[in-house]
Amino acid sequence: MEELCAAGAAAPLRTDAEEPKQGSVLFLGGNEVKSSAVVKYSSAPPQAAFARLQEKTDLKLPPANWLRDSAKLGAAGTTILGNNKKSKPFSSFGMAYDFIDSVGNDVDVVSDSENIKKLLKIPYSKSHVSMAVHRIGRTLLLDELDIQELFMRSSQTGDWTWLKEFYQRLIDQKWQRKKKSKEHWYQKAILSKFLYYSINGDGAAQPVPSTSKPHQEGPVSGESDEAGRASWPAPFEMPSSLSEEPGASNQGLKNDFVRNILWTFEDIHMLVGSNMPIFGGGRYPAVSLRLRDNNKPINVLTGIDYWLDNLICNVPELVMCFHVNGIVQKYEMIKTEDIPNLENSNFSTKVIKDIAQNILSFLKSNCTKEGHTYWLFKASGSDIVKLYDLTTLCEETEDKYQNPFTMPVAILLYKVACNMMLKKNQNKKHYGTIRTLLLNCLKLLDNGRHPQISASANYMLSELFQLDEPKKDSMDFPINGNSDESYSEEEEEMPDSDENGSYSNSSDPPDDNKAVAIIKSVGELSVPEKYKSVHRIRPSCAFPVCHDTEERCRLVLNYVLEGLKSVDSSIKKESDLPAADPSTPIPLKYEDESTSGGPECPEKQMALFLDKMGSFQKGKHSSQSGMIPGSWQYKMKLQLILKSSRAYYILSDAAMVLQKYGRALRYIKLALQCHDTYCCLSASMLPEVLMFLCQCLTLCGDIQLMLAQNANNRAAYLEEYNYQTKEDQEILHSLHRESRCQVFAWATDLSTDLECQLSVSCKCYEAAYEILLFSNLKNQNPEQHVQVLKRMGNIRNEIGVFYMNQAAAVQTERVVSKNISMTEQQLWKKSFSCFEEGIQNFESIEDATNAALLLCNTGRLMRICAQAHCAAEGDFKREFSPEEALYYNKAIDYYLKALRSLGKRDVHPAVWDSVNWELSTTYFTMATLQQDYAPLSRKAQEQIEKEVSEAMMKSLKYCDVDTVSARQPLCQYRAATIHHRLASMYHSCLRNQVGDEHLRKQHRILADLHYSKAVRLFQLLKDAPCEFLRVQLERVAFAEFQMASQNSNAGKLKTLFGALDIMAKTKGAIQLIRKELMAESEQIRKEKSSAENTSSHDSTPGLNKEEVLKLLSIFESRMSFLLLQSIKLLTSSKKKIGGVNEEEIVLKTNKQVYSLLLRATANKAMTLLERTEVILSLLEQLTPNAEASNGGVQ
Repeated sequence: MEELCAAGAAAPLRTDAEEPKQGSVLFLGGNEVKSSAVVKYSSAPPQAAFARLQEKTDLKLPPANWLRDSAKLGAAGTTILGNNKKSKPFSSFGMAYDFIDSVGNDVDVVSDSENIKKLLKIPYSKSHVSMAVHRIGRTLLLDELDIQELFMRSSQTGDWTWLKEFYQRLIDQKWQRKKKSKEHWYQKAILSKFLYYSINGDGAAQPVPSTSKPHQEGPVSGESDEAGRASWPAPFEMPSSLSEEPGASNQGLKNDFVRNILWTFEDIHMLVGSNMPIFGGGRYPAVSLRLRDNNKPINVLTGIDYWLDNLICNVPELVMCFHVNGIVQKYEMIKTEDIPNLENSNFSTKVIKDIAQNILSFLKSNCTKEGHTYWLFKASGSDIVKLYDLTTLCEETEDKYQNPFTMPVAILLYKVACNMMLKKNQNKKHYGTIRTLLLNCLKLLDNGRHPQISASANYMLSELFQLDEPKKDSMDFPINGNSDESYSEEEEEMPDSDENGSYSNSSDPPDDNKAVAIIKSVGELSVPEKYKSVHRIRPSCAFPVCHDTEERCRLVLNYVLEGLKSVDSSIKKESDLPAADPSTPIPLKYEDESTSGGPECPEKQMALFLDKMGSFQKGKHSSQSGMIPGSWQYKMKLQLILKSSRAYYILSDAAMVLQKYGRALRYIKLALQCHDTYCCLSASMLPEVLMFLCQCLTLCGDIQLMLAQNANNRAAYLEEYNYQTKEDQEILHSLHRESRCQVFAWATDLSTDLECQLSVSCKCYEAAYEILLFSNLKNQNPEQHVQVLKRMGNIRNEIGVFYMNQAAAVQTERVVSKNISMTEQQLWKKSFSCFEEGIQNFESIEDATNAALLLCNTGRLMRICAQAHCAAEGDFKREFSPEEALYYNKAIDYYLKALRSLGKRDVHPAVWDSVNWELSTTYFTMATLQQDYAPLSRKAQEQIEKEVSEAMMKSLKYCDVDTVSARQPLCQYRAATIHHRLASMYHSCLRNQVGDEHLRKQHRILADLHYSKAVRLFQLLKDAPCEFLRVQLERVAFAEFQMASQNSNAGKLKTLFGALDIMAKTKGAIQLIRKELMAESEQIRKEKSSAENTSSHDSTPGLNKEEVLKLLSIFESRMSFLLLQSIKLLTSSKKKIGGVNEEEIVLKTNKQVYSLLLRATANKAMTLLERTEVILSLLEQLTPNAEASNGGVQ
């Protein structure tokens, strides 16, 4: 039964034709063993049909084509036929490099097929086993560790002496090199000639010259000891710069297998290298060809060998050629599934499966430390299998770099990490795995000798931390991944249970405590599930959870610094080479590109921009340390510098959020210093780098603005700014090795001058905007464009307000001189210019609300200009000037523009209400000034009154008394004041006007209307009793004025009682005044009794005592007058007012009240509080009479 398996992807850079990819499930002896194989890569030529040799062919005679290249053989020549070719010590690494995707995740084992076979034959074989085991993720790499060869090398070079001593002490005290027998070489030569005959197809033996006879008896080409020894790399043969193909042939790391096969045996996935020759022929697409001595029966070991080879290569049939003393006898065809049942070679496939699963479980459970070299060893004829940790043994005795596996393992760890990093949609749960791979790689490397890998690994470690993420996202990293994704980098092995084998006990040979784990008897491997992989590898290397941004950035900067150190150390070494003449300028790519690019070339524009920004010199556009542009150091350092710049930017942003503005400025200074160095080194500017510079400058502008707005904490900010960590100093030192240019130094100084800070902030935003313009990033990043323009508008508003406030301060200091100083005018111009630019910025991004606010501020500036044009105080001829009118009207224009910009209140109610209030205030101020300082020299009284009336009514229009808000009481007070002023104006007009009766009547009605409206609004306010009292007194005066023009007593009485009614209604206001006076006296009493405050209190903040005294005096005077007039009229009047009793009561009451009032006013010793109490009691007595009198009159 056959099944097709999915074809695996070809390895990188492999273009040879592939063999058919197929899988098979074989049923053998009733026990099902699942096996499928996918050829991932093959360099074999198309399969040739094998030629059956004639009987009696003498294989001792070489064929004519022996050991020569042939079209049928392909370029690989003898390698294809070298079935028993010795495995190279690093063969698994060569495969791992080529199929990096499979390492660490999908594949359990990577090895030569010969090593796999050797492991699975352990229980059947007495021969020794010596293998190096390495763990990369969940993958184990198995390589033959030829102790014989290793110790031969040791005796010549002095390497590995510690292992030789350990081996001799522990295993074989009388070690000596065992030479291979002549029989061994004879059998190999016979096999090689047989295969060449089979391809040649020519049955006749063709003799070769006799000089080749020794060659027949000696080793086959490529199999000599020398060739074997050459495959071992000496420690540190790896070049300092990592080439594109780290598995170079001179390192013994090349994948030189004819086939790389992904073999799945039961649930074990293996990447296997095989050189077995496969021929076409018969009923099957592929057969393997074997040569057997007819006198020697097939044993179990040979049977397992043949069966496994066919399974691994997916070959369905075996062709066996029998010979006696090199003379061909016969051929036999055997199906792969029949091999386990051959005579003398019976074995159970189920047992082989159990052996495979047990060995894998044993190795996975005990080879836990990534980057360590483990040694699996079984002595010849022994039943005990031991596992040693050579890395630990090596570190106990000698330098860890004496282990020749160190470099290949480090490079493989690095390559696997690289591969995982390159996967675009990498899940964050793999970050822990990548980090561990890289940390273990760095642990193995000698930084001084391999700076490139070290720098690159550190850069990748820094890349794992997502700097642009918000803080909460850092919690997304898994704290506990599963054992496949996160594995321990420093695992303390726990003793396994008896099921899983055990550690050595006292009966074992001495020094066995050095073994990590022991299989006491190879027989245990045949027991199903004897070694379960219960040892779960703890996920202690999960990605570290950074609880805050600073911690994450500091980790990144730590890796960046290590990377920079690696780069710098390598430059120092390479500078020992003969240097170029220092007087000869180095031709710069930067210059060529900028000149050839034309005027629109972004590099040229960037150079001009940098030149404008600071002391940037194009001629200095090179590395001071002698780093060569285009070298790995140059590329890596640029990347590291950029990474550090981003980390400092994030740190600065985080400090801004915490309101640590000094720290934020220090970090953004470091970010810009990194960027300066990048600009000086880099020949071209990538859009993302320009974008990042734009973001840095924007943030710098924000920080300078916040420093300006928080000047009180300047000392604390200065302390934060000057602090520097050792890490930051070392990074700066590395930057200064390359360049000391500081293009943006002006942006990051901590100034003590407010104007300077605001100016620097504005310049930062302008620089950011300029970058967006010349690099054409405006359209690609509309959000950033809007943000920069918004900030430019905001900072221009801040600067405008700053100059405006300065102008106002200068104005208040100007007492003597009437003339406006040049300083003042300059400040106006600067402020106006800033507001104008700011408005343009906001309008360009259609930000109506902010544009309205700036228009509002411009209106305020116009009002300050108007105030400046007032004549100096003390001039009794003061008049409202045309200049004042001009500026107030300009202010009104700007406020109206602001309202038009907003359109309607819904856009931004708060701003809308604010603009309306300012507009109302401007109209009110203008009307008040015109009323108080009437320009009678230029205009007629009527014209002025008309203009005042219009301005007041417009002020009322924009004064919203109905909307409930914090400003409502102010609006009510303003409206009440306007009505009061208008009423006073019409009252005044009525007094002064002679003639036109219609106009007089109109003025009388308007005065009465506005007085009543003012009273109603003042009544709503609980904190304006004096204003309410004043309006009521004016109304009384208005009534008196009307009474003077009346002739009839009845009319006069009616007006009098109306006036008395007005006075009675002031009771509420006087009660408020009394309440405040009482509260004040209580406060003074308390303070005196507690003796806490001895100073005298003339008034409370809410009450003007002088004003109250004045108003009460007027009140008493007018009340006295009205009572006297009423008594006179009531006495002289003959007309009954609603009956005799009523008239007498009113008269009597009025007399009584009048009498009390006269006594009270005569008593000068009365306090203000006592006077208010007297007035309240009089009003209390008067109120019912006033109402009755009014009723009677009416």
